[in-house]
Amino acid sequence: MSDMNAETPTACLALADGTIFYGRGFGATGQTTAELCFNTAMTGYQEIMTDPSYAGQVVTFTFPHIGNTGVNPEDDETSDPVADGMIVKWDPTEPSNWRATEELTAWLARRGRIGMGGVDTRRLTRAIRQQGAPHVALAHNPDGQFDVEALVKAARDFAGLVGRDLAKDVTCVQSYRWDEMRWAWPEGYTRQKNPTYKVVAIDYGAKRNILRSLASAGCDVTVLPASATAEDVLALDPDGVFLSNGPGDPAATGVYAVPTIRGVLEKNLPVFGICLGHQILALALGGQTVKMNHGHHGANHPVKDHTTGKVEITSMNHGFAVDSQTLPENVEETHISLFDGSNCGIRLKDRPVFSVQYHPEASPGPQDSYYLFERFTAAMTDRR
Repeated sequence: MSDMNAETPTACLALADGTIFYGRGFGATGQTTAELCFNTAMTGYQEIMTDPSYAGQVVTFTFPHIGNTGVNPEDDETSDPVADGMIVKWDPTEPSNWRATEELTAWLARRGRIGMGGVDTRRLTRAIRQQGAPHVALAHNPDGQFDVEALVKAARDFAGLVGRDLAKDVTCVQSYRWDEMRWAWPEGYTRQKNPTYKVVAIDYGAKRNILRSLASAGCDVTVLPASATAEDVLALDPDGVFLSNGPGDPAATGVYAVPTIRGVLEKNLPVFGICLGHQILALALGGQTVKMNHGHHGANHPVKDHTTGKVEITSMNHGFAVDSQTLPENVEETHISLFDGSNCGIRLKDRPVFSVQYHPEASPGPQDSYYLFERFTAAMTDRR
């Protein structure tokens, strides 16, 4: 059990093994259960909290200065926060940034997400690394009253992410068009007025900045829900198909997504996948996915591209991975993590179909990985 502060704690984090952390609550009050992960990025906490790939997870931030740049509507990756909560070392401070329109604490409260400060995040991160991503219950009560036994039980009763299809919870309800391009100084966000390529993006939990990157690469993007069939995709006569990121177990989402992807592959269309889209593509090609011990979550992950020999600094957020040992002969492993050797990219040897595990649109390099969008558009040009 962690040391309590002299003041009465207003938040409590209970791990399924019975370990208890106390701290100061902020944001919304109440209780939530989730898987606990840690993220090592030094920037982008708002983008992390609104990344649909974090559904079902509470995020521990290893960087202590969380909240000091505030929040603003332009940086949301989706309309509402998706991560269930956040754990930080120091309480969020008053923002000091010209783009800030709101304080993080008020934003979390308004969006119904719990925050907890005053935690030894180094100790918590070590526990996650050594024991694997634990199931937890996080509670915020301004009165400081907690039923610890009930919280531990709630953590133990959490179903976990293995076998869970969460894409259906975060995907769009109906199809829509996207033409907003990446943010640039001084204009901010502008519209794609002269697209060259017609792309269908299947939304398993798509981040807005991925769609912006596609638009900036010259794509007229139509977004379809995760449940879209191959017939739905092909009816739009696209030049290429994009498979988005998303949360949960790829094998569970693959029950309905794999037949769609296989139907698209039969038409020899260029296909590009990111994160969950990468994993589901691997399943459609005959590979398998596995749950990782604690996943990859951060903006400093080195990845080697075997096709060029270059190393990219990438942003990652995934708790499942493609098992490269299960890939069939016609699938080439193109990228690997230099942290642990896990698979980070694949491509078909005989067709313009490829995917990566990391997030090129997040630009931690900052431009190391943008070539992937250009590779996608080049494949669509070659098909014409």
